[in-house]
Amino acid sequence: MRSRPNLKDLGLLIFLTCGAVLIHGYHPFVEDAEIYAPGIKKLLNPALYPFNAGFFASHARLTLFPNLIAASIRLTHLPVDCALLLWHLLSIFLLLLASWHLGRVAFQDPRARWGGAALVAVLLTLPVAGTSLYIMDQYVNPRSLSTPAVLFIIINVMERRFVRAGLWTIFTALIHPLMVVFGISYVMLLWLFTRPIQTHKHAYAVAAGLLFRFGLFPPLTDAYREVLESHSYFFVLRWEWYEWLGIFAPLALFWWFRHIARKQNLPTLEVMSQASIVFGLFFFFVALLISIPARFANLAELQPMRSLHLVYILLFVFSGGLLAQFVLGSHVWRWLLLFLPISAAMFFAQRQLFPATPHLEWPGAAPGNQWVEAFLWVRTHTPVDAYFALDPNHMEISGEDQHGFRAIAERSMLADNIKDSGAVTMFPALAETWRGQVRAQSGWKNFTVEDFRRLKASFGVNWVVLQKPGGSKPGVSGLNCPYQNNAVMVCRLD
Repeated sequence: MRSRPNLKDLGLLIFLTCGAVLIHGYHPFVEDAEIYAPGIKKLLNPALYPFNAGFFASHARLTLFPNLIAASIRLTHLPVDCALLLWHLLSIFLLLLASWHLGRVAFQDPRARWGGAALVAVLLTLPVAGTSLYIMDQYVNPRSLSTPAVLFIIINVMERRFVRAGLWTIFTALIHPLMVVFGISYVMLLWLFTRPIQTHKHAYAVAAGLLFRFGLFPPLTDAYREVLESHSYFFVLRWEWYEWLGIFAPLALFWWFRHIARKQNLPTLEVMSQASIVFGLFFFFVALLISIPARFANLAELQPMRSLHLVYILLFVFSGGLLAQFVLGSHVWRWLLLFLPISAAMFFAQRQLFPATPHLEWPGAAPGNQWVEAFLWVRTHTPVDAYFALDPNHMEISGEDQHGFRAIAERSMLADNIKDSGAVTMFPALAETWRGQVRAQSGWKNFTVEDFRRLKASFGVNWVVLQKPGGSKPGVSGLNCPYQNNAVMVCRLD
């Protein structure tokens, strides 16, 4: 069989890429983009974010992702928004290309590679059990590039192209130092199942060593414990029952796939299914080790259950391949009967997730979200060194749709309780700063002008963004608010 896609194949992959964006939407500055986009923008303009940059710069120092995106913008002279969209499209295309190649390696039927790629495309924003991850986000971030890179590591190892695998490993490590650990661990298991039994113990030891090499193991301070407690997805024993189902159901399916592969003479699918079972169980037990003894809670930043991200991608590639080879065949109506309802369901889910925002936030388009409108006003009408305070839970307010203030407004702000707390879980040195700032904003919804002046005196804040009061609830008197719309007010602290 062909080892490379031809022009027709590439055209179909581009079609799938565009279809995936139409199904799942595009939102360049939501959720974790609040962490990654400011790192890119500060590289392009060092004057931005003079205060509290540590809450995104700590991530930026561990990855070349912002440097790569910023370098591409300098090279092409594209606007930031256009460059982010192109990188997002490229990352989806690479993921689907890698899925196509995995199908080629694991199956003999050419249709199987398309079944796997298509299933990944329509399930792109499916949540991965209780990990707080999607297969791929609605915006570009380091995981967008590390995900296809990990798959290319696996593909090249399976084809014994070790130099290429090494290059992809280096690239992945530079982009996402945590995700590369899962990729290497999975590849080691593939190697393990082709080696004599006496090497198994050594391989498990090396895999565990790789995992724990990447932990910083900070002391468990009160502030750090407080922020960990607010992120239940770190501790597998706090997951809901259906999230536990999301751990073991894929492993049961891999067990079934292994038997199908053995019966149908698909040796690569068999060994990869076996490796996936052991891989999932290994990191599950590591997660238990972290969750049960309280003294190990400081290892939570390792996030071993994020290994499920790779498990789910392999599950969808193999499921799609098996369906294409043994069920869908060459019957177009069967393909449509499977993929159209899934696509519709995923589209509906995304509209529920961002109900107050256009499904596709194209560069240069009118924002269509009143919080975004306010953030854009801030970008163009306030000084670069302006320091803002917002409701520390503003990303969860109805209508805000989890848009990031720093990412859009390009201004500094006090720590919030949503995304900045996530940064603290990975960088414990920020814990005391985070707790002090968040506690200072406690009771935000009942703040008076004197409370805002206290923030100014304590932290130097000179602007606030407020949710506009609804109904008969009075607003905050005594503030100078040069901008307001139906949902938001932007006020200067004089």
